[in-house]
Amino acid sequence: MGYIRAEEILPIEVIELIQQYVDGENIYIPRKAAHRQAWGAGTQIRQELLRRDRQIYKDYLAGSRPPELAGKYFLSEKSIQRILRKMSLQNMS
Repeated sequence: MGYIRAEEILPIEVIELIQQYVDGENIYIPRKAAHRQAWGAGTQIRQELLRRDRQIYKDYLAGSRPPELAGKYFLSEKSIQRILRKMSLQNMS
């Protein structure tokens, strides 16, 4: 996320109004709800995590135990258990 200087885009009256509340501080102005993107929409991370989770489940079905999977994938055992539960529910439907 880059910063834009307020004086480059806002009228001086708006800047002066904002300065009554925040003077010289950085503030975050959120996007309008209609313009928000879902998490991971701009990258391939969702697909990468799904591939990883499928591989974890495949390894589990092949006999690997959660502590072993945790070490192999650098995750906690709780995370492995959560992934296995999620993947088993997906495979039931």
